[in-house]
Amino acid sequence: MVTAPTVPVSSIGRTIQNYILWSYERGTIHYDVMVTLILIFVLFSPRVINFKDKPVERNPQRTGVMVIPDGQGGLIYQVDAVAVAGNNDGAIRNQLLQIIEPISGEVTISNYEVVRDGSGKVLSYKVFVQR
Repeated sequence: MVTAPTVPVSSIGRTIQNYILWSYERGTIHYDVMVTLILIFVLFSPRVINFKDKPVERNPQRTGVMVIPDGQGGLIYQVDAVAVAGNNDGAIRNQLLQIIEPISGEVTISNYEVVRDGSGKVLSYKVFVQR
């Protein structure tokens, strides 16, 4: 009977295998090394890996914003007119975006409608957004 020669597993390979399988008991030096490596990863990976998460800048002014579902899975934001002081389309869009983004995150305004009362005074803006 001929047996195939056995290849000895190196001690480094066995150590790595035991690290992967978490085979060491508490209180051993290898267990402490594994826990230290995990802590280093958890604490320092946000500095190295860009998770593309950032806090939303808060709007310091208080505005009345009402969020209404549009019936197609989207949302319509209704913003009080007192919060918007722009007189041209670009200024109005920028102010509406500054008011809506702290609530919704990054969005783009696809359209907005001016809501007026019977005398023509602007009451609010209905803003349709896209993510």
